Amino acid sequence: MDELLQEFIAETRETLEALAGEVVAWEANPTDRARLDAIFRFVHTVKGSCGFLDLPRLARLSHAAEDVLAAVRDGKRQPDTRLVNAVLAIVDRIGEIVEAIDAGHALDDSAEDLLVAALAEDAQPVAPSAAPAAQRAPTRSVRLNVDLLDRMMSGMSDMVLARNELARRMRDGDADPQAEAALERLSATVAEMRDTVTRTRMQRIETLFSALPRMVRDTAASLGKAVTLHIEGSDVELDREMIEMMRDPLVHIIRNAIDHGVEAPSVRRAAGKRETGRLSVSARQSGNRIIIEVGDDGAGIDVARLVTKARALGLHDPQALAVMDDAARLDLMFVPGLSSRDTVSDISGRGVGMDVVRANVEQIGGRVSLLNAPGAGLTVVVEVPLTLSILSTIVVGAGDQRFALPRQSVEEIVTLRGDAARVDLLGDSPIITVRGVRLPLVDLAALLGLRAASFFDLHTVVIVSTRDGSFALAVDTVIDTEELVVKPAAPAIMATGLYAGQTLPDSGLPMLLLDGAGIATTAGLCFDDRETTRDQEEGEMAGISALLFEDLDGCRRAIALACVDRVETVPADAIRLTAGRLRLAIGGHIIPLYAVTNDVQGESATILRLADDGTEVGYRIREPIDIIQLPLDLAPADRGRYLGVAVIGEEQVEIIDPLTLFSEAGSAASPGPICLLDAEQGGWMGIFLKPTLEAAGYRCVTRLRGGEQAAVMLTFGDEGEGATPLVRLTTDRADADGVGVIHRYDRDGLISAIAARVASPPRTTRIAS
Repeated sequence: MDELLQEFIAETRETLEALAGEVVAWEANPTDRARLDAIFRFVHTVKGSCGFLDLPRLARLSHAAEDVLAAVRDGKRQPDTRLVNAVLAIVDRIGEIVEAIDAGHALDDSAEDLLVAALAEDAQPVAPSAAPAAQRAPTRSVRLNVDLLDRMMSGMSDMVLARNELARRMRDGDADPQAEAALERLSATVAEMRDTVTRTRMQRIETLFSALPRMVRDTAASLGKAVTLHIEGSDVELDREMIEMMRDPLVHIIRNAIDHGVEAPSVRRAAGKRETGRLSVSARQSGNRIIIEVGDDGAGIDVARLVTKARALGLHDPQALAVMDDAARLDLMFVPGLSSRDTVSDISGRGVGMDVVRANVEQIGGRVSLLNAPGAGLTVVVEVPLTLSILSTIVVGAGDQRFALPRQSVEEIVTLRGDAARVDLLGDSPIITVRGVRLPLVDLAALLGLRAASFFDLHTVVIVSTRDGSFALAVDTVIDTEELVVKPAAPAIMATGLYAGQTLPDSGLPMLLLDGAGIATTAGLCFDDRETTRDQEEGEMAGISALLFEDLDGCRRAIALACVDRVETVPADAIRLTAGRLRLAIGGHIIPLYAVTNDVQGESATILRLADDGTEVGYRIREPIDIIQLPLDLAPADRGRYLGVAVIGEEQVEIIDPLTLFSEAGSAASPGPICLLDAEQGGWMGIFLKPTLEAAGYRCVTRLRGGEQAAVMLTFGDEGEGATPLVRLTTDRADADGVGVIHRYDRDGLISAIAARVASPPRTTRIAS
């Protein structure tokens, strides 16, 4: 609000200065309509701003002057000397109040009633106004032409490039220490000036969002709907020119959300929703890009309906529509001439809007994407650059090309030597393990088509962070760090989704800035998203990532990815049936091995090495297929090796229970009492224990809702929650007593101990030290 007030003060001062000549001219010739209109516009603007900024004194004076001037414009009053003097007195008083507000001084308002009264037709004449007596505070702001700001930014960009070239030349030669010191001072000054000049063009995105509440209200009312608007991120700053260019696309998106997305109140009631729809608009900065999201809680997009309309209108070949994946079908939203509405309204239905939005956003170097949740709503994500932006970047080489990465998106640069990292293939998906952390791996040169993929002959990887997760980007070389001026690239280049803009380094050769999130999307990376939706219970565990593989009997099965340490090929003679079971000799020790058949055939075998905190087992498979996300709902399985059955790609897939493989036990039951899992161990318990306990008849949560009471609590710690019966797990078999302290892989003992606590909760619980 302080910024808006300062802007109001600056604008009022400017207008008063420009209006000074107009006031004198109108006083000399009260019938001059042009001068009258200028003064009217001034008091009208002041009145509108005062209502928003809560300045009642200014609002009262400007309102009174506006009413009188409106009567003069309509010919209802004559602009005689008495009226002109009264209006000029109010204009002067407005100037005095504005200066007092800026200086923070109190100003007596006793004479303002007389000023307003002097505007009446039968009022006594007032003396001509004098110059304002209030002392004006020193002006701390100045208004500049946008073209001048552009020239300043361009000059600053050239200065940065010249500094970069000078630094490179000094590195290549024998630089004098004094010259290096001078260059350091120059670099610090350039960096400070760069930030200052960049800020001159920045404006809070609040100016873009300020008109949205009224627009949402009017649009919803015209459609007979009720919509509440929630705005976040109004303090995010964006280039002034970019704000103006985003106005029309944002209007299109919001009007479409209200018309197409939010259902009528009766439809929402029938669907079990609140009658009032919810529309959220948020903005945030990510690197050198601004991300604006517009989401609603409406019906979402009926993709099948879009396909049907596209087929009926002949916009796509039927065969092409049949083979489209879900993303391509959703992308039909942007096809010109295609609308999801059957009827045309004043707001939408003509198939014009979203195609214009995409075209306009891509023209300024941005992109638009859709996040669709049928029945729950649609989120439109718009990413735009900061226009002219100077970024700290890391220059990398891939093939014979050079590219830049925003430095703030780079978590780490890893040189692959010895055992620093390990690369495994899970199906066709490469995974790199760096210091025990597994990350998806993308070969930059292969992704860009510069050469064939080579995942086992890597030298350097860059760990890139995106808002969805982190991944490893394999590059050929890391060349340098540079501060570069980034501008939007051509629309055709930006449309690939791989780049965030283009830049011109000191070498003079154009270079593209890579977009980490775009690379992850293009490479098809799926990060483990554990965020719960609004409809899920807070603290409940969501679906987990799993490895889909083909087993030895030809069936497809899956297992939680969190327990898969690696996929390894071993010699067949390392597998033996000894002491009544299969075992694998590897790395100088023997681990238990599971397989659907005990026959050892072939020269080699593919093994899943499953590990959990020092405990390791193996599982022999035919080949890994893919990394998938397990659905939340599984068909229950009988007591045995499986958690249940999931539908993956229209095929029934058995989900292996990791706990069974570690404990060699199992049970089955139906949901019942609440088992409270230790929140600090929710990840481990969610993967290993939750399925087993739910199969045994318990509902597992990590946090209780209002009014709920847990029947038992499962923890590794020493304290429970209130009077809740406690069963403690231990990693040391010597601490287990089979009653209140259970070894974490003792499945039968755990089920028995929990059942005993539920059936007969003790007054006190013995805790092992």
